[in-house]
Amino acid sequence: MTALLSRTAGHARAAAPVRLLHLGLGNFFRAHQCWYTDHASDAADWGYAAFSGRSADLPAQLAVQEGLYTLVTRDVAGDTFEVMRSLSRAHAGADHQAWLGYFGSPQLSVVTLTVTEAGYVRGPDGGLDTDHPDVQADLAALRHDPTAAVGTTPARLVAGLVARRASGAGPIALMPCDNVPGNGAIAERVVRDMAQLLDPSLLDWLDTSLAVVTTAVDRITPRPASDEARHVRDATGLDDRCPVATEPFREWVLSGSFPAGRPAWQDAGATFTDDVTPFEHRKLWLLNGGHSLLAYAGSIRGHFSVSQAVADDTCRQWLQQWWSTASRHLNQPEAELAPYRQALLDRFANPRMQHQLAQIGTDGSQKLPIRILPVLRAERAQGRTPAGPTLVLAAWICCLRGHGATIADVHAQTMASAASGPLRQAVQRVLHELDPMLGEDTEVADAVRHQCEQLAHEAQA
Repeated sequence: MTALLSRTAGHARAAAPVRLLHLGLGNFFRAHQCWYTDHASDAADWGYAAFSGRSADLPAQLAVQEGLYTLVTRDVAGDTFEVMRSLSRAHAGADHQAWLGYFGSPQLSVVTLTVTEAGYVRGPDGGLDTDHPDVQADLAALRHDPTAAVGTTPARLVAGLVARRASGAGPIALMPCDNVPGNGAIAERVVRDMAQLLDPSLLDWLDTSLAVVTTAVDRITPRPASDEARHVRDATGLDDRCPVATEPFREWVLSGSFPAGRPAWQDAGATFTDDVTPFEHRKLWLLNGGHSLLAYAGSIRGHFSVSQAVADDTCRQWLQQWWSTASRHLNQPEAELAPYRQALLDRFANPRMQHQLAQIGTDGSQKLPIRILPVLRAERAQGRTPAGPTLVLAAWICCLRGHGATIADVHAQTMASAASGPLRQAVQRVLHELDPMLGEDTEVADAVRHQCEQLAHEAQA
């Protein structure tokens, strides 16, 4: 006999007071920030209210379960099941009045985000893309009515901050948790750009009332399997409509201040530091760069998941080649990097984590510039044209040209058009889209083209 997962039924303590707010009600947030909050020594004092991007289905399911869900930690030896309690309220993204209400509460201390790279709506200079039609529409709406419903992340944040200033609720911390280098600076830039356009007087208030925290995050969290709910029900007897599956490994590195307080995340293993950059680069280049390589090159070789791809000797050789190149530009000693790489191999090889290559391969136009290009530029500055970085670019171009995984990308039309036609010109156009200087580097373009030809031959074999 099964029971619906709920606090009323006694499956968890009463919901904690909402003192944390999150935008991006996805699996990673529920496996990462919620896990750390749930395992803080003062967890009973800190509850999350979380908003989806636009979907209403998941918030509705979580509301029925009073914010509870099962976290399935998938180890090689078996699964463990834990009911997560730190999500006190779940809202659809369209519930804008509730969003503003939380911002206006003096209880609210921290706002966190997981909206992906594309969610910050940045222009070529790294600031807010003021020409984007959604940004322009949001600005027009807020100028007419500061409580109007808006859709972009920068506008939602600024609308909330306007409400907080109006209520006199005090200072607050903003903490992006997206897998982007310098995520704190990115979030602060687009927020201040939006504020400047809406009401320049906001900037002085932001100077004294908004603290921005930079983070580095890590926990592989694939989409749940279609039968995950049944698996949880069979193992626990609980009817959970929205479980999350994740790996045992987790890491959270934070740098910044919290003027209104925060949970004791350090008790759950979070690291507080003055500079997240070394952790950030290690993770982005070795883990995420390795993931991108496998997503494109592995799918060309017929694989569908990370564990399948890393079991392929050729893919593993490519991965080691990339890691060897990237590690030269990390400032940790090899004595620390070697065990980190071995741990990554073990994580990637976990056959019970079905991390789909197609999922990892989304938005390559946003991911490759931060995962691959910094290493390639560093190599070129030393006069080398390394096979590891150029192989990732070649594999992505091959996928854009129809080999391997189907590419979903925020700039899909632009990239697909650039990648079409004769290979020599296609390579130059795609590289130019990523970085104009890269498109003019004939040595890199020739290396990428040659690897594209080899990979295309593999795809047809």
